[in-house]
Amino acid sequence: MNSNADLSTILGRILDTAADNLRIAKILVQMGLDPNNITYDALFNRLFEIVLANITLANMFGLVGAIFFVATLLMQRMVPLRVANMVGCTFFAISCALSGSVATFLLYLLLLPVNAVRLCQLLRLVKKARNATQGDRSMEWLKPFMAERRYRRGDILFRKGDAATEMFLTVTGKFLAKEIGVELPPGHLMGELGFLTPNNRRTATVECKEDGHVLTITYERLLEIYFQNDQKFGYYILVLTSQRLLENNQRLQESIARLEAALAQEKAARQTAGARGTA
Repeated sequence: MNSNADLSTILGRILDTAADNLRIAKILVQMGLDPNNITYDALFNRLFEIVLANITLANMFGLVGAIFFVATLLMQRMVPLRVANMVGCTFFAISCALSGSVATFLLYLLLLPVNAVRLCQLLRLVKKARNATQGDRSMEWLKPFMAERRYRRGDILFRKGDAATEMFLTVTGKFLAKEIGVELPPGHLMGELGFLTPNNRRTATVECKEDGHVLTITYERLLEIYFQNDQKFGYYILVLTSQRLLENNQRLQESIARLEAALAQEKAARQTAGARGTA
């Protein structure tokens, strides 16, 4: 009971002191103004004097850093955000160095290389994505973001209609898309169509035909990369998916052409047989 009473007393004193310090009259006295004789002109002039008294090189650098920090809160793209953050950290670090605030100076100094590393990663990813849109379909740039998984012959990676949550890149072994009878060699991307379908469902069944391993990446990670890289990665995925759809369309046209040729040959054979029978 005594401890609770002491705690209540301490909290009460803290609140009373805070309320007393926040009284308008006391704040005006601390500013050097008379609470009983206050005018807008006197208040403005005093505030102006305070601002002039605090115009120092350290505060100016701190002000510029604050402007860049606020700018980062308004940015939607990651690359400009990282650049603005680095500039803001630089001005804050200079301000802290001039004012002698060692701990804060070290904090902002540490944030600079962190932002620089992340910026370099983003720029490399954007460059890879841009190269991909210009003809480079290599997935090497995506491998650091992927996890390895191994399969044995007969294993089913996924079935048609299953919920799709990840994309695959074949590294070794052989895999078969059963519905279309297409073998997927090493270096082949699969499962990317499920990323774009409205209900995220598999469009085919893939079976392991020869022991091997693949690299996987979840759709959530793909979305993270997409939103972190000025949406150029999304265009990269669109190019790859369009290429896959064009390949499937060409394969379908070839199948239709073979079927039409077989039907034409069968029809010609029947007509020839009918002509011979008539003769």
